[in-house]
Amino acid sequence: MTDYPLCLRTLLAGALRKYAHRPALVVDGRTWSYADLDTASNRLANALVARGVGPSTPVALMMSNSAEYVVADLAIIKLGAARVPLNDMLSADEAAYILRDSGAVVAIADAKQVEAAARRLAAGETLHTVILTEGSPGPGVLTWDDVVSTASGGEPRVDISPSDVGVMMYTGGTTGLPKGVVHVQSSLALNLLVHRVEAEIRSDERLLLSSPLPHSAGFLLQTALTAGALTYVERRFDPGSVLRAIEHHRVSYLFMVPTMIYRLLDRAAETPGDYSALRTVLYGAAPISPERLEEALARFGPVFMQLYGQSEAPNFITRLPREAHTTDPAGAHRLRSCGQPAPLAEVRILDETGHECPPGVEGEVVVQTAYTMIGYHNLPEATEKTLRDGWLHTGDIGYLDDDSFLYLLDRKNDMIISGGMNVYC
Repeated sequence: MTDYPLCLRTLLAGALRKYAHRPALVVDGRTWSYADLDTASNRLANALVARGVGPSTPVALMMSNSAEYVVADLAIIKLGAARVPLNDMLSADEAAYILRDSGAVVAIADAKQVEAAARRLAAGETLHTVILTEGSPGPGVLTWDDVVSTASGGEPRVDISPSDVGVMMYTGGTTGLPKGVVHVQSSLALNLLVHRVEAEIRSDERLLLSSPLPHSAGFLLQTALTAGALTYVERRFDPGSVLRAIEHHRVSYLFMVPTMIYRLLDRAAETPGDYSALRTVLYGAAPISPERLEEALARFGPVFMQLYGQSEAPNFITRLPREAHTTDPAGAHRLRSCGQPAPLAEVRILDETGHECPPGVEGEVVVQTAYTMIGYHNLPEATEKTLRDGWLHTGDIGYLDDDSFLYLLDRKNDMIISGGMNVYC
């Protein structure tokens, strides 16, 4: 008996076949079925195989939100390769550093980011192929159409191991160069299953994603695909466009950071409409104002869920469910919490000496999950500092209450000592 291949391909390739005739994606007015995504990602995957890409091979995605990003992500998954997603807000120097540090051999870029990739190609290092998704290519750069036009639409035959690297996400800190957060196939598959449970995306869902796919939105898109849902992908966030989509396309699910919620509230106050289709607004990535959250509950109803995670343990360390979003005086304090631990996650609070704090006492948030990173790429000292005795030291300061709800207060690096006391901003 062989070991079960616990990997992203198992979950996603099967979903593309299972829901073949359903609409999967709407981008720029074009609707892609699950079968369309399956065939297009197979073509790109086979073209990448011909260029030496296989399990754990780093492939950089340097694109804004687009259908090509989704297709490329799925192609990488089918090969068990390592996705290296680059935010399109990075400077050319930052992008060049990530391409060099990750050892990416292929970069798939749009017109905005192709110049940085082309410079690394000319440097003659590990990067040997740059594929441009749109526009006219420069010297040595291939076009998307040229690459996929002659490739087979059949699924590539590749043996993927649960220990193969599946993603290398670069995260910036307050100081220093970005660090490559490395996850293997088995942990990514478990993380995706936890997303299925915690995000509560249903098969009849209509999601709208307008935040960058290289970050949390990309994980939610993968989750939607495993559920057979339909996802609208916007290239950028526009509150008016989101409200129109809720009303006219019956969008039922949004993912936002708090500042996006604030802008949506302001626009909704100016242009009232029928937002009854909305069932879920999942939010996170930054603290939210309790006052504005109460305003959002009054405007849209009990549809809000909060997530807390890090690139090192993607998205779901804790979750604050809809029922905890209450303005009732007996439970309104929960609006300041980011929820209870997700399945396959455990949270503790440690003091300065490494001892566990009792409920209500603040300290560093440390977590243990089934989907924690294996480490930072080529940074053993940083890895040892962050991963200790099987626990991820998040650098966040907070406390747990008697019911294991987590309350975040600050970042550890923002602590100052005054009069012998630890003081947090």
